[in-house]
Amino acid sequence: MITKHDNPSGPYAGRHLRFGWWSLWGFLSLGLALELLHGFKVGFYLDVSNETRRFMWTLAHAHGALLGLVHILFAVSLRVFPDIATSSSLRTTSTGLVAASLLLPGGFFAGGVQFYGGDPGLGILLVPIGAVCLAVSVCQIARSLRLLPRPDKGR
Repeated sequence: MITKHDNPSGPYAGRHLRFGWWSLWGFLSLGLALELLHGFKVGFYLDVSNETRRFMWTLAHAHGALLGLVHILFAVSLRVFPDIATSSSLRTTSTGLVAASLLLPGGFFAGGVQFYGGDPGLGILLVPIGAVCLAVSVCQIARSLRLLPRPDKGR
């Protein structure tokens, strides 16, 4: 049995579990706020001229909530498969996931705050950076799974 002291992923698992649940709460709250803006027919959000804002903020809500779930799954993976924590890239993976969770939805949200003739604002430039952080982190997680034992093929 792995104790808290034997598992180097313990602090990372706890960090991502907390970050994931708080992110999920925050972005689901954003979704509720967007629904309220929609329900009360707020022109700032619903007018045809603000379609870019509505689209960008919806993308921020969706990406943020899904990335919150990714953090929770990563934390559970670290607890269930502690062998993947021996990977030397654990710190980079963790940092990349957090960066992606801030940059992707943050870029979409900022892109909708100020927009220009249907084009998102400059905040949208954060999105590709966040996407690269996410892609690198997911690749590192997938590569670390090679450390798991494989089942016998003969059985």
